[in-house]
Amino acid sequence: MPINILMPALSPTMEKGNLAKWLKKEGDKVKSGDVIAEIETDKATMEVEAVDEGTIAKIIVPEGTQDVPVNDVIAVLAGDGEDVKAAGAGAAAAKPAPKVADKAAEKPAAAPPAKPAAAPAPVAKAAPAPQAAGPAPQANGRGRIFSSPLARRLAKEAGIELGRITGTGPHGRVIARDVEEAKSGKGLKAPAAAPAAPALAPSMSDQQVRALFEEGSYEVVPHDGMRRTIAQRLTASVQNVPHFYLTIDCDIGKLLVAREEINKQAPTDKDKKPLYKLSVNDFVIKAMAVALQKIPNCNVSWTEGGMLKHKYSDVGVAVAMPGGLITPIIRKAETKTLSTISNEMKDFAARARARKLKPEEYQGGTTAVSNLGMYGINHFTAVINPPQATILAVGTSEERPVVRGGKIEIAHMMSVTLSCDHRAIDGALGAELIGAFKVLIENPVMMMV
Repeated sequence: MPINILMPALSPTMEKGNLAKWLKKEGDKVKSGDVIAEIETDKATMEVEAVDEGTIAKIIVPEGTQDVPVNDVIAVLAGDGEDVKAAGAGAAAAKPAPKVADKAAEKPAAAPPAKPAAAPAPVAKAAPAPQAAGPAPQANGRGRIFSSPLARRLAKEAGIELGRITGTGPHGRVIARDVEEAKSGKGLKAPAAAPAAPALAPSMSDQQVRALFEEGSYEVVPHDGMRRTIAQRLTASVQNVPHFYLTIDCDIGKLLVAREEINKQAPTDKDKKPLYKLSVNDFVIKAMAVALQKIPNCNVSWTEGGMLKHKYSDVGVAVAMPGGLITPIIRKAETKTLSTISNEMKDFAARARARKLKPEEYQGGTTAVSNLGMYGINHFTAVINPPQATILAVGTSEERPVVRGGKIEIAHMMSVTLSCDHRAIDGALGAELIGAFKVLIENPVMMMV
């Protein structure tokens, strides 16, 4: 029987993707693990591997097609011993022609709106929009929940309804990793009976906004997947996470001296290039990671079922890229040297701008750092990226007059603002965290012991 190759869900936030390139053509034989296509997600370009063995009988979605919904059939595979031509002819007769890029651009509002309060779930194109009283849509879009035996056991032990878990395995299958992520709230669909969060105010339609401006005085630039995802997640965060903010000034004079000395003493490679070059942000990442270890009740994630207290400090770092930003994560940052953090960040930043990061390199994290100091910004507040409970906004370092012992002195000062999720962290606890950060960043030697 012919096997349908479906548009995979390559990240929990992915609802659609662009089929950038086919690496196999009709008539090619493939085996499990072969790379068959390249898919552009909202944040990266990723390779798709074959799950089954057989021969490509029909390519349904041509390369270059945009906005292909997750779980749509993109190709048909004829199994061993099957008539390839017959399988391809049957697929062509059963499947309508896919939408091409220009049609998708003509009707950007044709896709059903995503619910911002829950992680987007991969559904088949023909599935209706979820109803408040109806059953939750299944990962495979056919009513039956495909899952591995281990995933079913883990879900039962965790008390999580299997139908609420977004499957990222082959053909939407729920696997053990999905259950583990669902425990922290990632990839977990809202309960069927849960009411949708009320809208704060009605949004203006495209036509209403355009009517405010003279025709021909503007250009319409369609949103890409990244910009739509950023908009959905930030809107959900602002509407659902009660933020509060704590600002403190830090004297980084000792840090600048230490940074200069460390960089001067850095070992070199055979081409006489230093093996690392520390930035102020590297110290910030390390200080935030160690501070969370000192104030462990801030290293948490809020879930309705209970607080997740994390053992390690996984620090996401905002990186600007064309069309948006992404937050690659330094895992177990409290255990890593400054030079290791520096080199990891340089690698992450380069691959992020080329959209070559893997989902596991930017998903999760227990906190985040956003630094706009290089743009001359003194102070700003950042929006929390759930399920994280904090994010640190870092301003520029500059010489400022300060009063010490009744005398005015010049010091290198840097303002930082901590955004906290008030459901998980109270004001006094947040103050302890930013106070611990200040002690560390002002005395960098404490991060090295």
